[in-house]
This record gives sequence, C-alpha cells and structure tokens, in this order.
Amino acid sequence: MSEPTTSAPTAPGARPLGQVANLPLPQLRRWLKWLVAAQVLFVLGVAVAGYATEALGRTISLRTTPVDPRDLLYGDYVRLNYAISQLPGHLWKGKELPRRQQAAYVLLEPRNGTFEAVGVYPEKPETKPDQAVLRGSVQDVWRRGMRLRYGLERYYVPENMGRQLEQRQSLRVQVSIAPWGQARITKVEVAP
Repeated sequence: MSEPTTSAPTAPGARPLGQVANLPLPQLRRWLKWLVAAQVLFVLGVAVAGYATEALGRTISLRTTPVDPRDLLYGDYVRLNYAISQLPGHLWKGKELPRRQQAAYVLLEPRNGTFEAVGVYPEKPETKPDQAVLRGSVQDVWRRGMRLRYGLERYYVPENMGRQLEQRQSLRVQVSIAPWGQARITKVEVAP
C-alpha cells in the first residue's frame, strides 16, 4: 500500500512554482515578451534616429582642432575642440546668467565657409533660413565667457588614422542637425 504524496512544505511568504510577482505563468510570459519587444524597439529607434538625422537634417560645417586621439579600450578617435566650444559671455542672451549643466542653444550663421556662433540662448530661438541652431550644455562659466559641450566631441576613426589627424592644426567637421534638434557628425576633413 502506498502512502499519499504530499507537497513539500513551503516557507512562509514563499510563492509556489510558476507564480512570480503574484502573476500566473502565462501572464508572466506575456509580460516578458512585451519587455523584450520594448527593448528591441528602443534599440531600433536609436538606430533609426541616427540615420534619420543624417538623411533629414541640415548639414553645416564647423571649425575644430584635434586633441588626444587614442583610447586603449576603444581604439583611435579624435577628440574635437570646436571653435564654438568656448564663447564670450556677451553672446549669452538669457535674462539670468548661465549655470553649469544648463541647456544652451547656439545660434549659428555661415561665415567664411563655416558656421560661427552669433548668440547663445537658454531656449531655442527663431532662425532665419541661412541660420542653424545647435543644442549644447553649459560646462563652465567664468567672468567673461563660457565653455559648452555638444555631444559631438569624439569622432572614431580607422586604426592609426588618429595620429595623422592629430598632427593637423585645423579640421572641418560636417554636422547634420535634425529638425528635432539631434546632431550627428557626418564627415571630418582637413581644413583648407
């Protein structure tokens, strides 16, 4: 004669197998599928936004100088120091003085083949057809100026090309600015 089988005792507060977070197993699987789908859509969205910026954006040229082109983990890159990275304080058009980490919108106009800053605003300004706006953030503020960062300061290049670019005194960078404000480097070339 066999004895009736009993389930193993469970600890107080323990959930039975197949129930996690108080959800039955089929419902838990559905949530996991949605979570994986959301992650895949996010990655695809980031990739599409990058390509859309290049395809739909306005392309402008900026002057820059190369700095420090080597990273042991990531290979060769050129760190770019733009002419519009350090701007005089009189270009600030806000009511209050700029603060560190504050968003800043740099109004650019074409001059001598590249775009140069003509104003820095705390909010996106209206533009004329020949102007462009590049979004950045204030990194440092001093008495007569400010340093801005645009998220375009690194450009990865093929192996051993970083040293060649570092030896150049001046580079011209083509940046594509999408209508929604995202910017992306499309080309780096030696300035004439």
